[in-house]
Amino acid sequence: MRQAALSGGRVVAHMNRAYASANVSPAAHTAAYVFRPTASVARTCTRGFRPAVVAAAAAPQLKEINHSDIANKVKRQLLINGKFVDAIGGETFGTEDPRTGEVYAEVAEAQEADVDAAVKAAREAFDHGPWPRMTGRERGQILYKFADLMEQNTHELAILESLDNGKPLSASKGGDVPLSVEHLRYYAGWADKIHGSVVGCGPSSGKMQATIYKEPLGVVGQIIPWNFPILMAAWKLGPALAAGNCVVMKVAEQTPLSALRVGELALEAGVPAGVLNIVPGSGEVAGAAVAKHPGIDKVAFTGSTEVGKLIMKQAADRIKPVTLELGGKSPCIICPDADLDTAVEGAHDALFFNMGQCCTAGSRTFVHESIYDEFVKKAVVRAQNRKVGDPFDDDTEQGPQVSKEQFDKILQMCKQGEEQGAKLECGGKRLGDKGYYIEPTVFSNVEDDNIIATDEIFGPVQSILKWSTIDEVLERANKSEYGLAAGIFSNNVDYINSLSRGLQSGTVWVNTWNQFDAAVPFGGYKLSGIGREHGEEVLSHYTQTKAVYIPLKDPVKWL
Repeated sequence: MRQAALSGGRVVAHMNRAYASANVSPAAHTAAYVFRPTASVARTCTRGFRPAVVAAAAAPQLKEINHSDIANKVKRQLLINGKFVDAIGGETFGTEDPRTGEVYAEVAEAQEADVDAAVKAAREAFDHGPWPRMTGRERGQILYKFADLMEQNTHELAILESLDNGKPLSASKGGDVPLSVEHLRYYAGWADKIHGSVVGCGPSSGKMQATIYKEPLGVVGQIIPWNFPILMAAWKLGPALAAGNCVVMKVAEQTPLSALRVGELALEAGVPAGVLNIVPGSGEVAGAAVAKHPGIDKVAFTGSTEVGKLIMKQAADRIKPVTLELGGKSPCIICPDADLDTAVEGAHDALFFNMGQCCTAGSRTFVHESIYDEFVKKAVVRAQNRKVGDPFDDDTEQGPQVSKEQFDKILQMCKQGEEQGAKLECGGKRLGDKGYYIEPTVFSNVEDDNIIATDEIFGPVQSILKWSTIDEVLERANKSEYGLAAGIFSNNVDYINSLSRGLQSGTVWVNTWNQFDAAVPFGGYKLSGIGREHGEEVLSHYTQTKAVYIPLKDPVKWL
């Protein structure tokens, strides 16, 4: 979710353009390191491979942030029917700065009655408003303006994203916001290309003409997570709005601010009242209300597999279509012929990117036995040299975890992994005494049944497993109940072909990781979800098909 899938030097050019638009120097943020050792493989990552010099872990030094100044620029209410309003019952929740764990702003908290009001607004906008009745070109023009406004406000949006989520500001500016803009523009371009067809029928049914229409579904409920708030909002909104739907979006209580600002920009761009409604709140209350509401025609969810199962049950009573982008336990397979330094850096980036809070994280690193020991040594050095610090520092690679709940879960799983026999090579502890920082962690001698190899950790914890044969590693990689993504580091075409075709994953990366393009479908096998994001394919999840038969009178010479 970090980088569009561009090949070779175009990756660097893309990131340089993104940084330029955000007024950020690529050099200042060391964001354009390119892998070159493997044949014709180029890859942008957060840092190059560092020398084997290990500094003692130190508590992050935090910059002074004027929280009130930032928060006061955002309307911290519910967006319903084109207006920002308080929750009906006046409920609020505190949003934290994960650098310190301190609450710095109160945000309106949606309850079931608020979700109901949002759904009614969206239903009125769909049934009687202009949005689904506009031409696709008109909708596309508004979406282009929406994207332009987001781009013009990149700096502000990136600060909100990093403050709420804890990710480095360089990642928010150079990745999350520009890629969100790209995604909206991609679907703005699709808006006037969603169309049906005409079929001449006969002779068994008589001389008929059938017109096939692609129509919007109606009111769509969308529930997005906290790990990539602004990007996930764009992924969901782009196709839904392009197709003419109206949306009720439930945003995560950990990270509400950037989505609320995006809602404000949507109104400024000309999205009509009621078309986009945003309801921050808890999953148990607001999320459940969205999933089961009879006025919502379809639910799209990104998050954990456990919650995805609940949403399917809640939507089942009305046989409501559901698309789910869920968890993963992605295998990262290092083959014996791989360039070792390239593979170490690639596997490191695959796991530690976004503080490990990535559904596609390469959280099972399978390394061939012939290079295993050397790989582990280099992986440990790389992890120990990872710069953990204030997200607003230029050199920071890793910020804090998003919340205390997530922080506690990760440390508990590290403890369990060690108790179950894995060797803790480095990390596994809190860093500093303030906020939710965790030391980059590496485990070796990990067995397939260890909890850190079976369960999604969603943190900066690399588990390194050993393999011997292709058949063996393929079977073990596929043994997981997840199938979201996988990756291979090799220059051997036979290894690459055998593994890429055999892996039961919706996305497979070769000598790279976390490559995404708005035109390429993304989604999982097995418990990693249903349906696809991106590309033309996702539009089928936001449209329905109608066939209209019309008899034709004789003579119809062309039938």
